[in-house]
Amino acid sequence: MLNKYARAFFTRVLTPFAAFLIRRGVSPDTVTLIGTAGVVAGALAFFPRGEFFWGTIVITLFVFSDLVDGNMARQLGRSSRWGAFLDSTLDRVADSAVFGGFALWYAGTGDDNVLCAVSIFCLASGQVVSYTKARGESIGLPVAVNGLVERAERLVISLVAAGLAGLHTFGVPGIDVLLPIALWVVAVGSMVTLIQRVVTVRRESAEAEAADAADAAQAPQGGQGGPQDSSPGHSQSSEAAK
Repeated sequence: MLNKYARAFFTRVLTPFAAFLIRRGVSPDTVTLIGTAGVVAGALAFFPRGEFFWGTIVITLFVFSDLVDGNMARQLGRSSRWGAFLDSTLDRVADSAVFGGFALWYAGTGDDNVLCAVSIFCLASGQVVSYTKARGESIGLPVAVNGLVERAERLVISLVAAGLAGLHTFGVPGIDVLLPIALWVVAVGSMVTLIQRVVTVRRESAEAEAADAADAAQAPQGGQGGPQDSSPGHSQSSEAAK
């Protein structure tokens, strides 16, 4: 949902920065790679140690590369299948690092096996949610559904909660409870989104198969035509076609 309303706004805001990078000779792929590396480093260097505030700051600085690289590609007129593939693949890497960082914290110093499991579920369900759309589209279905919790929602909810929870180390009492709540929200929301997409693909698949069957029923039937069908040459042609 956030993709629909926020992407256009941030694209306009980041357009001047994207133009600046183009003038400096930076390629969109370079921005994608650097952005992903920054997110992974921020998540795995800070989150497992419980430094959620600074980890969130570092990640936020790099996460907008997902918008900048696409903006640069459009300005350059270089939108390509490779760029889309690279961007989508590295998005999965970055998401895994964020929730993997949470899982490492709760598996270690955080000492909470339940929240460790919830973090792992958020990681896995995020990958599956993305896969369902990609797989549905690969078999020719539109997968026309806006899920309850897509990638933008997962990141915003998790990172905002993590950043605020990190203020606990600065003496803000009770605020560290926000991260567990956010992880549960993301886990439940991801499950709902997965169900939404599976149901949508099932419906679209049934509709597509029904349309194919209708088209096949309306197609001309070989050997069912006029008197010429009885000629030997036509019979041989029909048998060969079968």
